[in-house]
Amino acid sequence: MNTPSAVPSSPASVAPAMAPAPAPGAPTAGGPGRRGALGPVGLVLAGGISVQFGGALAVSLMPRAGALGVVTLRLLVAAVVLLAVCRPRTRGHSRADWGTVVVFGLTMAAMNGLFYQAVDRIPLGPAVTLEVLGPLALSVLASRRSVNLVWAGLALGGVFLLGGGGFSSLDPAGVAFALGAGAMWAAYIVFSARTGRRFPQADGLALAMVVAAVAFLPLGIAESGSKLLVPTTVVLGAAVAVLSSVLPYTLELLALRRLPASTFAILMSLEPAVAATAGFLVLGQALSVTQALAIALVIAASMGAVRTQVGRGRAKGLEREPLPAAEGSAG
Repeated sequence: MNTPSAVPSSPASVAPAMAPAPAPGAPTAGGPGRRGALGPVGLVLAGGISVQFGGALAVSLMPRAGALGVVTLRLLVAAVVLLAVCRPRTRGHSRADWGTVVVFGLTMAAMNGLFYQAVDRIPLGPAVTLEVLGPLALSVLASRRSVNLVWAGLALGGVFLLGGGGFSSLDPAGVAFALGAGAMWAAYIVFSARTGRRFPQADGLALAMVVAAVAFLPLGIAESGSKLLVPTTVVLGAAVAVLSSVLPYTLELLALRRLPASTFAILMSLEPAVAATAGFLVLGQALSVTQALAIALVIAASMGAVRTQVGRGRAKGLEREPLPAAEGSAG
């Protein structure tokens, strides 16, 4: 298992930390097989679209089951599907292995819970934009290069514009929840990498998803109770789980077998724009010109941080080092 670098990426993608490195001679973007990368790029974009439209569906489901109830349904269904598909081994792991996967699962639960509390209060596009600041900060701190001050400045400028100089146009609680989700996203990246080194394939992800589902179940029951058993709610919750977790993980795992991790990370930097589009099309959440410019600045900062990190890796002869990603979006 290769050692991942900390870079901004999607809240709905643990794949880079778990996926095998491309086979020697496999076509990559930028190499002789550049055309062959169009397929993997399409898979990654499809995964990102699936995540954000799943998030939009989750917002529409919240009046039925509440934010915590939606998270519970999503985690439960995703855990069942991943257990059935991965069939992870539970024997032969050390106490440290289990400690890592438990922390990973709890981080996943916190990330999802905070994010869904955010989108229950503020539009999807701004919520994802604020959330992506967590991985972006992790990337800037990990790189320790002066050029990252530029990307940090762009990101802060975007946040200032998004908040209108004081977040007067956004619910302060929603902003706080989104920033908290971003912090959990950064922690998620770290622990997804550690879990990927300790467990084969996606076994660690499946086990962590079970931990997350079990940890969140009491919160969902407390808020939603018998609403979680309404057939329509269960079906819609299952759809959220498939769109936001199962399908994106699968598509990204397939894509990362042929796509350079740097390209993947740059594509993931587009998540706020995809989220804003999904929010507009599904929920009618239109953005002002200022908010659109703010999202563009944060996207530019994310892309710049990724390019800086990749350039640093190349200078050290590590251009094939995979970059971890996190769910989402948590969205």
